[in-house]
Amino acid sequence: MATAAAADDRNLRIGRKIPYGLSAPGVLFLLLFFVVPMITLFRIAVSSRRADGDGYALTWEWGNFTAAFDQFGSHLRQAFLFAAIATVLCLLIAYPIAYFIAVKAGRFKALVLGLVMLPFFTSFLLRTFAWEALLADNGPILGIVKGISIDGVLERVGIMDNGRILQTRAAVVGGLTYNYLPFMLMPIYVSIEKIDARLVDAASDLYSTFGRAFRKVILPLSLPGVFAGTLLTFIPATGDFINARRLGGTSTSVIGNAVQAQFIVNRDYPTAAAISFVLMAIITVIVLAYSKFLGTEELT
Repeated sequence: MATAAAADDRNLRIGRKIPYGLSAPGVLFLLLFFVVPMITLFRIAVSSRRADGDGYALTWEWGNFTAAFDQFGSHLRQAFLFAAIATVLCLLIAYPIAYFIAVKAGRFKALVLGLVMLPFFTSFLLRTFAWEALLADNGPILGIVKGISIDGVLERVGIMDNGRILQTRAAVVGGLTYNYLPFMLMPIYVSIEKIDARLVDAASDLYSTFGRAFRKVILPLSLPGVFAGTLLTFIPATGDFINARRLGGTSTSVIGNAVQAQFIVNRDYPTAAAISFVLMAIITVIVLAYSKFLGTEELT
């Protein structure tokens, strides 16, 4: 009996250690490729250029953060504005598509989903170049707009500027919306697909209209997908600089352009690192506030 009890106790101890062993590779990965780079970036952010101009020294220059915000505050605000608008547009476009695929596509579900995702198998950069060609002054989209005489309407609503679509804020937002649409669509699709159809049938049996069933059943149960999709769209869209550079003009520079310029062009690494930390801090606050507002502790 004593031997069996000792064996059970040993197996119990081993069983308790198994989760830690399984999580060790993931923890090691995060340490090497997240924690270490973040510490290195922070060291650069609080450094200053040496007097001889040869490299940087750790001087705990906290003023780099306030200087970064003061110098590039407009870029930061514009990046968040573009990302927020693109996220809302992605949600409005992706939700109906995700609902149709999950509920109405039937046996063609995989085919329709594949057709929706097919363009995004192409490189992000190539897709942006393609939109640059489509929106060009001699491109097909502007030709169609002028051909059906709606350029005046688009000018009034701010989509066109002086007869152009390219090099405008609308083009940047459109590029962000197109490029990040799958990040919104897939989580919503998965959430809607998991909803038990019998719940909607039960609402119908209780004389609920589709609109009321949607508000009371479908939408609340799909909120985890909406939450994940908005984060997966908003966060990368905030730091994106390709769309602003290729589809926008000089007045559409965002914080990603500033970081790129400071790192690559000016080689001002402390300022670039400080900008990156300010950006990450603001995004973290927004995500925490959004999580609290949406009540993610209840999203299971």
